[in-house]
Order: sequence, then structure tokens, then C-alpha cells
Amino acid sequence: MMCRMSQPLVSIIIPCMNEEKTIGICIKKALSTLEHEGLEGEIIVSDNSTDDSRNIAQRLGAKVVVPERKGYGNAFQEGFRHAKGKYFLLADADDTYDLGEMPKFINPLKANKADLVMGTRLKGVIKKNSMPWLHRYIGNPILTSTLNELFNTHLTDAHCGMRSITKEAYDKLDIRSDGMEFASEMIIEVARKKLRMTEVPITYYPRQTPSKLHSWGDGWRHLRFMMLYNPTPFLSIPGFLILLLGIFMTLTLSFRGDVETTSLHSFILGSMLLIIGAQMIATGSYMKVYGIVHNKIDKTGVTALLLDYHSLEFGLLFGIFLVFAGLVWGSGVILKWINSGYGSLSEVGTAVSSMTLAALGIQVIFSTLIISIFILEREDK
Repeated sequence: MMCRMSQPLVSIIIPCMNEEKTIGICIKKALSTLEHEGLEGEIIVSDNSTDDSRNIAQRLGAKVVVPERKGYGNAFQEGFRHAKGKYFLLADADDTYDLGEMPKFINPLKANKADLVMGTRLKGVIKKNSMPWLHRYIGNPILTSTLNELFNTHLTDAHCGMRSITKEAYDKLDIRSDGMEFASEMIIEVARKKLRMTEVPITYYPRQTPSKLHSWGDGWRHLRFMMLYNPTPFLSIPGFLILLLGIFMTLTLSFRGDVETTSLHSFILGSMLLIIGAQMIATGSYMKVYGIVHNKIDKTGVTALLLDYHSLEFGLLFGIFLVFAGLVWGSGVILKWINSGYGSLSEVGTAVSSMTLAALGIQVIFSTLIISIFILEREDK
């Protein structure tokens, strides 16, 4: 039954964009289930359609809201702003999720056994032609496994669009995503806030209209978002290993003393790896500090040191020292080059080493300045 009270028990939020063939089916299923279960509820359709979807939803008694901007996340956030229920149920307007399975999502919340209930298609039934093999066997499992490893969750289908959450739990989350990464952000935020989540198996049906998903683009958005919350495994750790390899190669070859004659190319490669590793570590630091500034990452450990004023001051001094050392080291090569009448020299090893040292110093200086700007942004908030 549709509720006209001030606070219904369940708010069913359905984002919709040009789904006139199926939006009516979804709403009718939702109404039937509410009545069968004796639940007071409301249906909110967050609509950005140009077809007849909006009119169909209104005729069936759903509350239609219009997001200011397009996007999967924007649609849900607009729906949340208008929802009055104690429990929120999220579903799609394409009838791939069966709203008749609503009790699976609401009962754990009512029994206070979970704060977030996720549907899992991979442990349920996936109807023929409903999920492309790329999503079923590669994309979804890889992204779900990555999320589980990074954020200590134990899900099998992190990108299932049918899920439920209590209003109390949702109000604790800081969700800002406007696109498909909204699905990942909700789970990450629940994990960060140490809220309880569980999964229930569901049936997944084929779409009646062409899918709006963009496999590679949407997959990258999810991965990029996970990198923002936890850049260390993606950038800092690989960068540190590459940096160590570069240092090992350059030092080992330097001690041999015959760089110009037998190992020049390997020496240059080691120097390049050293610089690339430093840049990866710096980029990871930028992302981590950005995450802290925007309340996506907790300020702890090495990151807390990075944000300390004295650490930043030390970074500037250390960078200047490296640049100065590189210039001093390379000055001898420049003098020899001048004295030789600007002819060819066999001082390539020293030249590469001095330039590498100066480049690292410049990287440290720029990194320190960028992190300082992030801190100013944080202090202004």
C-alpha cells in the first residue's frame, strides 16, 4: 500500500532514464509487494527521462523527483533527499531486479541484523542473456575482489544495484559520487564507518531495452574511486619497489666504474626507474592527502607525518639540498666540457647521476608545495 503518512516504513528509490517500457512494471511489483507484506511505503522515482517514463510513474502514484544533474549517483542522492522512510530500498527501473524480493532486503533491517543489505546475483540466479560474460566472469569478480582486499569486506557482488539501508546508517555516510561509482562509495563508506552489511541471493533478469552501462568506462570509474580511498597498493607500494630497483641498479653500476663503456644503457634505465618510482610515490601521496582533505581517508601513520608543518618544511629543505648536490656534482662535467672546447666527453655516467639527483630534488620540492596547498584547502574548510 502507498503511504500518505509523515513517515512511511519503506522508501523505494528508483533512478530512471528513459525506461518507459519497464518503469510501470517495477512500480506495480513494488506496490503489490508492499500490500502483500502489509508494509507502509512510498515509491520515489528519480527521473531524468525524455520519454514517457515520468508520466507513467506519476499515474501509478509514485513520487517523481528530478535531479539537477544527470548521473546514477545524482539520481539516487536526489531520491534520498526526498525519502521519508525508516528503511531505503534501492532498485533499477529496467526490471532486471525483481521488487517482489523486497522482503529479503527489509527483514534483516527490521530484525536489526544489518545496516546495509546487498543483493548478490552471483550466488542467486542469473537468467540467460541477463549479464554479459565479461561482467559476470571478469569485470564484476575482479572489482569485487579488489574492493574486498582494500576495505576488508566480504562481498561476492559489490555492484549489485538492488540493496537496502537504514536511514540511520545512510545519514552517517558521506556519499558524494555522481556517477556509477556511487555503488562502490556506499560500500566503502559503510566499511569505513564499521557498519554491518550482509548479502542475500537474488534473481537477475534480462533487460528489455539496450543497456546504458559502459563496461570499460564504468569499470575504470569504480577502480579510480577505490584508488582515491586507498592509493597505497596502486601507486605508493609499486612506486617504492621501482624506486628501490632504480637505486640498486644505479649504485651497483656506479661502483663498477665502467659505466660509459659497458653499462651505459642499463645505468640510464636505472636512473629512469628511480625517477618514475619517485613520481609514483608522489602521486600516491597527493591522492592520499586529497582523500584526507575531502574526508575519504583517515589521517594516520605516514600520512599524518606528511601533513605536519615541520615535515613539509623538511621536505622543502631536503629537495633544495638534492638539487644543489646535483648541480655541484654536475658542475665538474660542465667545466670539463668548457675546457675541452665544447667537444665530446666521456662523462655520461656522472652527467646522468647529477641530473637524476637534481630531478629528484625538484620532485620533492614540487610535491611539498602541492601538499601544502591541500593543507591550506583543508584549513579553509
